[in-house]
Amino acid sequence: MRTIKLACIDSAAPPLFDLSTDGGKTRPGFEPDVAVLVAGELGAEVEWVILPWDDMIPAVQDGRADAVWCGQGIIPSRQELVDFTRPYTVFNESVLVRAGDPARAPEDMRGYRVGAIAGSTNMKLAETFPEAELVPFGASDDVFADMLEAVRSGAVDAMIDDDVVTVPLGDEPEFDLAFTAQTRNKWGVGVRKGNTELLEELNGAIGRVLDDGRLEAVWAKWMPHLPFPGETLRGEGS
Repeated sequence: MRTIKLACIDSAAPPLFDLSTDGGKTRPGFEPDVAVLVAGELGAEVEWVILPWDDMIPAVQDGRADAVWCGQGIIPSRQELVDFTRPYTVFNESVLVRAGDPARAPEDMRGYRVGAIAGSTNMKLAETFPEAELVPFGASDDVFADMLEAVRSGAVDAMIDDDVVTVPLGDEPEFDLAFTAQTRNKWGVGVRKGNTELLEELNGAIGRVLDDGRLEAVWAKWMPHLPFPGETLRGEGS
């Protein structure tokens, strides 16, 4: 059977994805399930290439992976490096603080040390907070865990990540959800520039699993508390 190599980090960020229990061969969560669904539509199986966050796109560029499928918001800085498929999901962004912190709005971030992944849509949001001190994270095997520990320890006052992984943490005794920004970020699969055959295949497969309801079924399995962004996704068809 044909194999598609997909770059991603190995991190506990449910329901998006969770730590692999078999060395990265299989991975639980929404993103891995959608990736396997789309690959299956192409008659292929997925081989996960587990890498630090900062090495995922370089791995696609130099051929170690066929594509990066790992929380990639479609933003200009990434579009300069890889070509993106049509979106397969849309998320907002949330700010997490330590339990008891009173911050509940962007203006409350004045003087706060705010952590986010370097070069991400989350960091772009942090840049809009007035007088916040930005703390970029990256070059780690598990950058999400690093940011959580930084909030927990007080190394930063707040962190930003996507609502799907951050909102549930607001129910944990250590953290509070400060607020969610309705940024409606579109995520896609990053393919090496010039690999138009794979790009077109993935676009077609994403469209088919969206149209026949299979993508929505995976969403409902992992994220029943969030509304499925079907209208937005269908409007992005190519």
